[in-house]
Amino acid sequence: MTANGVLQLVLYLVVLLALAKPLGAYMARVYEGRPCGLDGVLGWLERLVYRLSGVRPDEEMGWKTYAVTMLLFNLAGMLVLYGIQRVQGVLPLNPEKLGAVSPDLAFNTAASFATNTNWQSYTGETTMSYLTQMVGLTVQNFVSAAAGMAVLVALIRGFARRSAETIGNFWVDLTRTTLYILLPLSFVFALVLVSQGVVQTFGPYAKVTVVQPTSYDEPITDTGGKPVLDEKGQPKTKKSTLTEQLIAVGPAASQIAIKQLGTNGGGFFNVNSAHPFENPTPLSNFLELLAILLIPAALCYTFGVMVRDTRQGWTVLAAMTVIFVGLLAVCVVAEQQGNVFVKQGVDHTASALQAGGNMEGKEVRFGIVNSALWATATTAASNGSVNSMHDSYTPIGGLVPLWMIQLGEVVYGGVGSGLYGMLIYAIIAVFVAGLMVGRTPEYLGKKIDAYEMKMSSLVILIVPFLVLVGTSIGVVTTAGKAGILNPGAHGFSEILYAFSSGPNNNGSAFAGLSANTPFYNTALGLSILFGRYWLAVPVLAIAGSLARKKIVPTGAGTLPTHTPLFVALLVGVVILVGALTYVPALALGPIVEHLNMIAAR
Repeated sequence: MTANGVLQLVLYLVVLLALAKPLGAYMARVYEGRPCGLDGVLGWLERLVYRLSGVRPDEEMGWKTYAVTMLLFNLAGMLVLYGIQRVQGVLPLNPEKLGAVSPDLAFNTAASFATNTNWQSYTGETTMSYLTQMVGLTVQNFVSAAAGMAVLVALIRGFARRSAETIGNFWVDLTRTTLYILLPLSFVFALVLVSQGVVQTFGPYAKVTVVQPTSYDEPITDTGGKPVLDEKGQPKTKKSTLTEQLIAVGPAASQIAIKQLGTNGGGFFNVNSAHPFENPTPLSNFLELLAILLIPAALCYTFGVMVRDTRQGWTVLAAMTVIFVGLLAVCVVAEQQGNVFVKQGVDHTASALQAGGNMEGKEVRFGIVNSALWATATTAASNGSVNSMHDSYTPIGGLVPLWMIQLGEVVYGGVGSGLYGMLIYAIIAVFVAGLMVGRTPEYLGKKIDAYEMKMSSLVILIVPFLVLVGTSIGVVTTAGKAGILNPGAHGFSEILYAFSSGPNNNGSAFAGLSANTPFYNTALGLSILFGRYWLAVPVLAIAGSLARKKIVPTGAGTLPTHTPLFVALLVGVVILVGALTYVPALALGPIVEHLNMIAAR
C-alpha cells in the first residue's frame, strides 16, 4: 500500500472519530429532553406534531406497547409505499411517464425501504417516478432510520433506569430523532452535495447530442411493439445511428443525503454512488463516506453519556474500530494485488497485475483505496450504497464486505440497529466471562439472567438461520438457479451475498445475480422483514427487563467493561460467532475462488 493510500485511510478514521464526541453529546441531549439548541427553533413544530397526532409526550410506554407501536408504524409506512408504487403511473411528478411497479417488486421495495435495508432489484431512473422517489422512498429513509435509533434509545434507557416499568415513548423518540438529528444534518449535507454537482431538479430527463455518433443494429418492431422475425425466426434489425442520448436527472441530492446519513443506501440511479450525478468528485466521495459511519459512531458516545459512564461508549467504539480497521486492511491489500483472471493491460504477468491492482468495476476518479474503503464502510454499516461493483473484487476483497455483513452489521452498523446489536454481543461477552469464573454476569450494574440470554440468543441465531436457509433454497430450486449468471463458486457467492444482505438489512448486492424475479423479490422481501423485526422485538424485551432491575453495586468479582481486556473479549465474541456460523458457506464461495486464483498464478 502506498503512503498516499495510508494517508487517505488515516485521515478518514481521524475525522470520523473526532466528530463522534460532539455529535454524540448533542444526540444525548436530544434523547434526554435537555436543551439542544435546535429546540428553540423547531420546538413549536415538535409540539404541533404531537398535537395533530394526538400524542401525549409525557406518557411513556412499557416495552410491549413500544414494540407494538413501532411495528404498526412500520407496517403503515410499508403499505403506503407499496400503494404509491402500484399507482405511480397516474400520480404527478412523473415526467417520463413511468408505469406502475409490478406487485412482487413493489412488495420487495416497500419491505426493503421500510426496514432501512434499501435492497434494490430495480433501475431507479427507469422504474421510479420523482414522486415515488421523494414521497415514498426518501420519507422511508428518514423514518426507518429514526425507528432504529428509537429502539436503541429504549435499550439504553433499560440499562440506565432502575426499578422502572417504562422505556420511553416511541412517538417522541421518532419525532425528535427526525426533527432534531436527521433533518438538519440532511439539509446541510444536501446543500454541500449540490455544490459538488449532485443533481437536484424536477425537470424532465435531458436530451443531449453525443460527441461521437455511433452506429448500431436497431430491432424492427410491428405496430404492437413486438419484434419482427425473419425466415429463420431471428429478430430483424436495421442499421441506425445514435446521435442523441437521454440523460436521467431528478431530485437526487435530497435523497442521497439521507441515504448516507441514515445508513439507508438506496441509490437514486441504478449504479448508486458510482454515478457521477450522485457522487461526482473526490470531496463528495469523502463526505458521503464520512456520512455513512458518522451517526453510528457518534451513537456510541451517546450511549456512554446516557448510562453516565462515557468510558463504556468509548469501549464499544474501540471494539468496532478494531474489527473495521483489520478487515479494511485485508480488503485494500487484496484489491491492490490484482486479479489474474482479469486482463487489464498489455503485460498480463502476475507482477504486472500486482503493480496495477484490480481496477475492474471501480471508478478511476476514486481508485482502489477509496473503493475498498467504501466497500468496507458500507457493509460495516447497514448502508449498502456502493461506489464500485463488489462482484468484480478479488475473492478475498469480496469476502471482506460479505463477512462484514454476516457479522451482524454490528461494526458501527445501521443507525441504532448496529449499536443495539453490539450491545447484545456485550451481554453475551459478560455472560461468557461469568461462566469462566463461576459468577452471575453483570453489565452496567445490571445482572444478566436467563431471560436476557434467551432473548440475546434469538438475536444472534435468527439472522444466520434466515441467511443459510435462504441461500440453500436459492441454490437448489429452479427459480433460484435461474438468476445465476456466473456458474460455479462465484455464482454461489452471489446468492450467499444476496441472502446475507437481506436479513442483515444491508441492501448492497454482489451484482451478477438477476434478482428482479418473483422468486428473489418475494424471498428476499420476507427475509428482510424477519431480519429486522425478529431482532428489534427481542431487543425491546431486553430493554424492558433491564429497566425493571435495580443497580447492583460493583464488587471485587465484577468484570470491568471499560478496559482493553473487555475490548479484546468483545471483539473475540463477535469474530468467533461470525466464524463458526459462516466459514463453511464461505469455503464454498470466495475461499474456493481464492484457491483457484492462487493456482492460476
